[in-house]
Amino acid sequence: MSDSPSLLIDPSRLHALLEEASARFNVVAVAECASTNTLLQQRAAEGAPSGTVLVTDRQTAGRGSRGRTWVASPEASLTFSVLWDFSGGLARLSGLSLAAGVAVVRALARCGVRSGEDGVMLKWPNDILYGDAKLGGILVELSADNTAAHAVVGIGLNLLLPQSIGEADKAMLPAAALEQIVAPLPGRHVLLAGLLVELARVFDCFAVDGFSGLREAWHACHAWQERPVRLLRDGRVVTEGVCAGADADGALLVRTAGGLERCLSGDVSLRPR
Repeated sequence: MSDSPSLLIDPSRLHALLEEASARFNVVAVAECASTNTLLQQRAAEGAPSGTVLVTDRQTAGRGSRGRTWVASPEASLTFSVLWDFSGGLARLSGLSLAAGVAVVRALARCGVRSGEDGVMLKWPNDILYGDAKLGGILVELSADNTAAHAVVGIGLNLLLPQSIGEADKAMLPAAALEQIVAPLPGRHVLLAGLLVELARVFDCFAVDGFSGLREAWHACHAWQERPVRLLRDGRVVTEGVCAGADADGALLVRTAGGLERCLSGDVSLRPR
């Protein structure tokens, strides 16, 4: 890597890399926290402004989808959360995790990481894949008040392959890492700057058009388009069919024997059939 992974992100160095987007972000780096999403939500409640970024060297109890734990260390991962305000109610933010995935793919392309069938792709609703292995994940948590809807968007990327995997994770997708895809591995400052720049662009588009304005871009990165899939809840199959992508609200579309079904629920797990 081009910069030492054991050192905190330097906000001044990062802002220089952000260029025209630098005024839109306030970056806070911490050595360790339980969860960047949780800590940033607390700071948002205390008045942190939109555009606040919390990045940590070590995350000890990060939260993935369906309550799974995401543990991150500086030598192996990049883990951060972004607070962003949107006008309108929470209903307008449907599909935001998919939109954030588009930003991740675009940012990785800036670092020379290919996308498509032989590169990085996306899986509904919040996984970043390399092949059928998990390169990273996105966790979006929402709140609202009388003035705006607030989104905390947490992103974790594997830079190096995990050395081991716990018993509870063996049913999940296998792990992938950027070290398998691109050499040399981009420095964390460069990678984070690219992610923030692309997130700002995607959030601007989303604020105007919602997910519908990014749907075509998401489909171009969709790993399981037209593939046989199963939807599971608590380990039990609830739907089987062919994945038909996502609709304008970000709902998963599955063609089944009974017709086209849509799913917006975050408590289901999508797997190949």
